[in-house]
Amino acid sequence: MLIAESGSTKTDWVLVKNGVVYKRYKTMGYNPFFHNETIIYNSIKQDRKMQSISNQVDYVYFYGAGCSSNELNAIVEKALQRVFTKASILVDHDLLACALATYQGEPAISCILGTGSNSCLFDGENLIEQVPALGYILGDEGSGSYYGKKLISDYLYNKLPEEIKTQFNTTFGISKAEIFDNVYMKPHANVYLASFMRFISSFSEHEYVDQMVKTGMKHFMSNHVCCFDNYSNMKVHFIGSMSFVFEKQLRFSANELNIPVGKIIKQPIDNLVNYHIKYYSNN
Repeated sequence: MLIAESGSTKTDWVLVKNGVVYKRYKTMGYNPFFHNETIIYNSIKQDRKMQSISNQVDYVYFYGAGCSSNELNAIVEKALQRVFTKASILVDHDLLACALATYQGEPAISCILGTGSNSCLFDGENLIEQVPALGYILGDEGSGSYYGKKLISDYLYNKLPEEIKTQFNTTFGISKAEIFDNVYMKPHANVYLASFMRFISSFSEHEYVDQMVKTGMKHFMSNHVCCFDNYSNMKVHFIGSMSFVFEKQLRFSANELNIPVGKIIKQPIDNLVNYHIKYYSNN
C-alpha cells in the first residue's frame, strides 16, 4: 500500500510492503483548490520514481489539504487512478491524517500549522470540525502563509526593524512589483508567502519575530481551539513545521489561553504510516 500526506507545499509518500516501510518519496503538494486533475496526474506521471512503482500498488491512502468534499476529493482520486491503475484509491482530508497521527485512545483536539492551518476534534471514530478553514486570504492564522503575509506587508509599509529589513533586501532583493506579481497574478500565492518562513525562522530570537509568532499562535488558538467545548480539559496536539520550529512561542501562547499541549510533531507521515500498518497491514 502507498500512503500519502499532502499539504499545499509538498507531499510525503511511503510505500509499505508486508507491513514494513519499503520506500519513501516526495513530490510537490497537491491541493484540489489550486490543482486540477491534469496537473496532479502530469506531476506524478513525470516523476520517474513514482512511475516505477505505479504497477506495484494495490491500495493508495491519500490525505490532503483541500480534500474536504466529495467533489474536491474526486479531482485527486481521478488523477491517482490514472497513475495507479491497479489500485483502490481512498482520498480524505489532511485533518483526518492529523487526527490519526496524534490519536492516543482518548478524545483530543488536533491542529495543523503548516503552509495553512486548521483544527478538529477526534474521538477515535468521529471527526468534528467546529469552525471552517478560511484559506490564506481570510484565515490560516498561525501558518506559514500567515506569517509570510505579515512579513511582506510590514516590509512594504516600511515597518520592519532595520536589521531585518537590511537582511531581507540582501537575501531577496525584490521589488513591490515582483511581490504583487507573485501574490496577485501568479498561482499558488499561499505557497509563495509561506516560502519566506526560512528567512523568518532565522530571526526566531528577535523580538519582532517572537512577538509576531506569539500573536499568530494566539490568534489561531482563539479561533480554532477555544471554539471547542471543554478544550481546556483535553489534550491539544499540533502537527506541522510552524508548531515544531516555533514550539517555544506555541507553548507560551497556549499557556496564556489555558490550553494543555499534547504532541508536537513536525511531519505526521510516520505516525500515519504506523496507524495504517497496525490496522491495514494486509494491504
